[in-house]
Amino acid sequence: MQSVDTAVTDLASAMKKFFRRVLPVMLVMLVCNQLNRSNIGYAQDHLQADVGIGAAAYGFGAGLFFIAYAIFELPSNVMMEKYGAKIWLTRIMVSWGIVSFLMAFVQNEMMFYVLRFLLGAAEAGFFPAVIFYFARWVPAGQRGRATAVFIAGSSVAAALSGPIAGLLLSLHDVLGLRGWQWLFGFEGVLSVIVGIIVFFFLDAKIQDAKWLTAGEKSALAATIDQEDAQHTKADGGKVNRWKMLLNPQILLLCGIYFSVQLSIYANTFWLPTIVKQIPGTTDLSVGFLSSIPWVCAVFAMYFAAKWQDKARSKRPLLVAALLVAAVGTLAAAVATPVLALVFLAIAAMGFKSASPLFWTIPQSALHPLVLAPAIAIINSLGNLGGFVAPFGFGIIKEQTGSVVPGLFALAAASTVAAILVYFLKERKPAGDVIGKASAPGTTRMEPSTAK
Repeated sequence: MQSVDTAVTDLASAMKKFFRRVLPVMLVMLVCNQLNRSNIGYAQDHLQADVGIGAAAYGFGAGLFFIAYAIFELPSNVMMEKYGAKIWLTRIMVSWGIVSFLMAFVQNEMMFYVLRFLLGAAEAGFFPAVIFYFARWVPAGQRGRATAVFIAGSSVAAALSGPIAGLLLSLHDVLGLRGWQWLFGFEGVLSVIVGIIVFFFLDAKIQDAKWLTAGEKSALAATIDQEDAQHTKADGGKVNRWKMLLNPQILLLCGIYFSVQLSIYANTFWLPTIVKQIPGTTDLSVGFLSSIPWVCAVFAMYFAAKWQDKARSKRPLLVAALLVAAVGTLAAAVATPVLALVFLAIAAMGFKSASPLFWTIPQSALHPLVLAPAIAIINSLGNLGGFVAPFGFGIIKEQTGSVVPGLFALAAASTVAAILVYFLKERKPAGDVIGKASAPGTTRMEPSTAK
C-alpha cells in the first residue's frame, strides 16, 4: 500500500505524463475538428460562384450542422458510455472526415444541406466524450487546466484554418479540381488518418496505460475513485440523473453557453466575409487576416486560465470575458473595416476566454453519474447558437446587404449572458483528495434537485 507522500508524488508524475502524452493528441483532434467546421466560411464565395449557393442558403446550411448535432448528441453520448471514449472518439473522427471529404463533390443546395446535416450527426458527441475522458483520467483540481488547454486548441485551429484555407483555395484548377474542392478533400482525409491513429494511441482505462508505472496507475485510479465516492456521499448516494438534467441551474448553463456559441460561430462562418470588405484583399490575404482574432484569443485564454487557477469563484472572470466580447462586437459594428477587424480581435479574446471559464463550473459541480449526459445536454442545446448565428447572419446579409445588425444582436446576447452568470449557484471548494488533487478554486454547483 502506498504512503501518502509516495501517492502524491506518483499522482503528480502521472499528471505530467498525461499532459505530455495524451493532451497533445486531443489538441490535434480538436484542430481537425475546427478545420472541418470552419472551412465553409472560406469557401462561401466560391460555393456561390460555382454551385449557386447564396447567402441565406449558405447560412442555413452552415447552421444545419448544429441541428443535427443537437439531435444526435445524447444518443451519441449513450453509445460512448457503452463502447468507451476511445472507440467512440475514433468513430466520430473517421465518420466526420468522410463526410467532410464528400463536401468536395457538392453540386447543389440540397446536397449541401444533406452533407452539412450528416456532418453534424457524425460529429455529435465529440466534446462530451473528451470531457468525459478527462473526468476518468484527470483529478478535479487539474481538470480545469486540462479543459482550458483543450479549448484553447480551438483558437489555435481557427488561427491555422485561415492560412491553410487560403493556400488550399489557391490550388484552383490543379488536377482539374477547384480550390474549394481541395479545401474540403484535404481536411477530410486528414481527419480520417488522425482518427485511425487515435485508436492505437489512446488508452481506454488507466490500468491499460503502459506509459504509467504501477504506482502512478494506483495513485491516479485511487484519486478518481475517491472523488467519485465524495460526490456520492455529498449527494446522499441518491442521484437521479434525469432530474438533475432538468435542474434550472443546468438550463441556465445552457442559456449562457448558447450566447457564447452565438459569438463563436457567427465569427467562424462570417469573419472572412467581414475581412473581405477591406480593400485589396485576396483569398490568401483574407485567410491570414482572419487568423488575427483567433491568435489574440489564444493569448487571452492563456492568461484567463492562469487567473482562474487563483480565483475562488469563476463567475466574475466569466462575466468580464462576456462583457469584453459585448464591447468588442459593438465597436466592430460601427467601425471601418480595418478597425472592425481590430475590435473583433478584442471580442474574440472575450468570447473564446469565456468558453473554458464556463466549462469549469459544470465540470467540477456535477455528479459523475450525470456528468456525461449533462454536458451533452448543455453542449447540444448551447450549440444551437451555431445554427441561429450563421442562419441569422445569412438572412440579415441577404435582406440588408450588411452583417452590422447581426453584430448588434451578438453584443446584446453577450450582455444578457453576463447578467445570467450571477444567477449561477456555487459551492465552496471541496477538500483535497490525496494531497492536493482538488485545487483551490474548484467549485461545485448546488444541484437543487439532488437528494
